[in-house]
Amino acid sequence: MDNYAAFFDKIRESIQQDEFIKISLGDYNGTELYLKNVYIKPVIIKREKKLSFVFRYHTQDITQNFEIHTGIMEIQGLLKVEGFRVATLFTETENLVCQFTKKGVWSFRKESPTAKKPVVLTHDKQKERRLDSTGKVYLQELMLTDTTGKVYKKAQDKWKQINHYIEILSSILQRLPQKDTLNVVDMGAGKGYLTFALYDYLVHTLHKRTSLVGVEYRKDLVELCNQIAVKSHFKDLFFIRGAIEDYQPQSDLDVLIALHACDTATDDAIAKGIKHGADLIVVAPCCHKQIRREMEKSKVKNELDFLLKHGIFMERQAEMVTDGIRALIMEYFGYQTKVFQFVSDAHTPKNVLVVGEKKSVDIQKQREILRKIKSTKAYFGIGYHYLERLMDMA
Repeated sequence: MDNYAAFFDKIRESIQQDEFIKISLGDYNGTELYLKNVYIKPVIIKREKKLSFVFRYHTQDITQNFEIHTGIMEIQGLLKVEGFRVATLFTETENLVCQFTKKGVWSFRKESPTAKKPVVLTHDKQKERRLDSTGKVYLQELMLTDTTGKVYKKAQDKWKQINHYIEILSSILQRLPQKDTLNVVDMGAGKGYLTFALYDYLVHTLHKRTSLVGVEYRKDLVELCNQIAVKSHFKDLFFIRGAIEDYQPQSDLDVLIALHACDTATDDAIAKGIKHGADLIVVAPCCHKQIRREMEKSKVKNELDFLLKHGIFMERQAEMVTDGIRALIMEYFGYQTKVFQFVSDAHTPKNVLVVGEKKSVDIQKQREILRKIKSTKAYFGIGYHYLERLMDMA
């Protein structure tokens, strides 16, 4: 039996004998951007033992839970396919290290035990929230909680969405440059659920002095949100009436948010963020009509035309192409981009959150991005991307 197979036999044996503590995967040489390590531990979920995977990136952790058999297969894939070169199994009696050597073979060695088994494995508990609902006037006024801070049953989905939103942004917000005052604009603020939460988190959790403007076209929502801001004593939170394309910031921006801005309104928001020097741009795009019309008009022949003849596949492809080019354009202007799954409220389908963190402009990378955008447009028969025109790239 080779060392690699022996290692996985030991994993199965330790789980069966209830000696398994955890596994760590390191020395990553794969293609997943910013992935550093994976940590695996046993958990009990709904009275069933599973393996909980924590994928550790530079700025965030992503957790996934698997059935035992599926989890072991996932570890095999991470080692053999994805590019991890060291795996360490921690048990009650010993540590076992499986490592891919320079000779192209897997080595296997035993070490003295160093980890103690946790007393409690259960994962069935209330998730930690980034925001505390107690005593928050804006949550009461928005009909999310009662006066004691208890979240209404019908508002649970919205409350989860708010916390998920803050959780995604928390580490990035903490890395924002130190300034006397953060200038933040939320374009298309709606009823302000996420706008209020962001201001609350920045001011009362991160203790950053913040001036936040919520831009919303509907007059009744602007008036309502301004009233709630006053009641909440949020003295530097204001809502103004206007469209995204018409709004002109009075100064450079630090953070620009635009959630569910329809079609090219997302591009208008991104362009304003770039032009006004925003350190952080966060958009949740919606309604990808412009690129879809371009693709439908050209009916270009390529390897995907058998898929794109179906409306639903065309819609999904247009979404990915639109947001993919948006991310490339942001990278062209010196932003490090990431795309997250963003879960909205119960009445809105899942969508993506595109996040751009300002770094520096790389001339060589700009040339490569221009070539990539050009080839992508040609492949899908796209004449132009609206954000290109806004940024004078087309």
